[in-house]
Amino acid sequence: MKGVRMWVPLLLFAGFCGLAAYQLTQPKDEFIESTMIGEPVPDFNLRPAIETRPGVALADLKDGRAKLLNIWASWCVPCIAEAPQLEALQRQGVPIVGIAIRDKPEDVARFLANYGNPYTRIGADDLSEVQLSIGSSGVPETFVVNGDGVITYQHIGDIRAEHVPLLLQELAEAGA
Repeated sequence: MKGVRMWVPLLLFAGFCGLAAYQLTQPKDEFIESTMIGEPVPDFNLRPAIETRPGVALADLKDGRAKLLNIWASWCVPCIAEAPQLEALQRQGVPIVGIAIRDKPEDVARFLANYGNPYTRIGADDLSEVQLSIGSSGVPETFVVNGDGVITYQHIGDIRAEHVPLLLQELAEAGA
């Protein structure tokens, strides 16, 4: 009996190593499925983030036209990287509504002056309440919202040049 007890820890360790090795060989699933796809944007009303653009409310997303809802911040480095793509989308006639997260008006204005302002409206979400209510976990994130205020697509992370065609397709399907 003593001999068997001596081997138990070694067998348990070997079993753990085998399980860990198996898990390491499995393909990595990086896709995060949003629970808000197909759901209406919750009711909200945000004050303007800067003086030169109006704030954002749910009513602005329910005007009959699909649009992008971009969650961003002036302190967000990936937001700088996506700025040229947002400008390109805006030049193609895509309406883009922004929500600035935990930001100061002067920082928002400085960011827009440096990197461009593709937004028709920018709301200030000082406590991230709207951000969290629509299922966003970070910045930047972009949602396609149809003309009835329903989320049809969620893009997590910065928009890169290769993502622009997909966003245009999603907007077209949403009724832009």
